[in-house]
Amino acid sequence: MLAVTSDRDDATGPRTGWTFFTNHAHVLICIARQPDIRLSEVADLVGIGERAVHRIVHELEASGYLSVAKDGRRNVYTIDLDRPLRHQLESQHHVRAVVAPLVEGLET
Repeated sequence: MLAVTSDRDDATGPRTGWTFFTNHAHVLICIARQPDIRLSEVADLVGIGERAVHRIVHELEASGYLSVAKDGRRNVYTIDLDRPLRHQLESQHHVRAVVAPLVEGLET
């Protein structure tokens, strides 16, 4: 199970309230780990509302980072790991560089 935040930064320090990745990245990581995950499960794992997850998935899909296909009653998501990261500081790298090291079994 994905734990996005914790109560403590390390064994001795308090939680600071921030993480290194955005909610968009957290959603991508959840989907990469389980492509048929329900968005309500993503919301629970990331720690945001389900409406926020739907908005993020829509934005990722509209930008070409994610595609959605129906499999019966479930959605199955596919991430385009070869899309460049969006910020100019990271644009020479692809989504794969961020997601693959965090998802067991995903090719780097």
